Amino acid sequence: MASMARDLLAQPSVDATLERITGSARDLVAGCDAAGILLVSGGEVETLAPTEQLVTDLDGVQQRLGQGPCFDAARHGVRERVFRIADFTAEESRWPAFVPEVLERGVGSMMGFLLFTDDEDFGALNFYSRRPGAFTPTSEDSAVMLASHAAVALSSARTHEQMEQAVSSRHTIGVAMGLLMGQMGLTQEQAFDVLRRYSQESNVKLREVARQVCEKGGLP
Repeated sequence: MASMARDLLAQPSVDATLERITGSARDLVAGCDAAGILLVSGGEVETLAPTEQLVTDLDGVQQRLGQGPCFDAARHGVRERVFRIADFTAEESRWPAFVPEVLERGVGSMMGFLLFTDDEDFGALNFYSRRPGAFTPTSEDSAVMLASHAAVALSSARTHEQMEQAVSSRHTIGVAMGLLMGQMGLTQEQAFDVLRRYSQESNVKLREVARQVCEKGGLP
């Protein structure tokens, strides 16, 4: 585990880090046959670093059915950050549609860890085994370590993305202000006030108003 942690720090990108995390799952988590990271944003599911196609297929099942342990864990928030189905052959009342479809695909047990929640967006690291009852407390201890690294990597990626969006938005707003200043003879403060007021009156986000001004050469 210590060797893997050092290796993760040497990865050149977030994607490479996540692939290293899920790829290590089969070596470090007893009973694990496959792993992947499920992200949900606006109801749309995305699978990151799956170790095999099965993981992507199972994430697709949860999206199609709108139910499953990942969705349930996200709805419960921090109270239930770990979720598991110990035996897919046993009766499971929480996800009556999800369990039979997963069982048909040869999965015997699973466990997952909620990595983050943000309104309706969330991420989870999932581990699958083809044997029922495969995951032990030792398995969970190892998986927690991997989930911790995955959470940090995703947090870094999301922060970087948000910063890039903020910089891009500020640049767009600046360009739009410049256009209005030239067209209408306004000061910086007056040009920004025009954008802000139009945003409020039209119920359109400020960065979107600025983008439209840049594209059309003036207020829409």
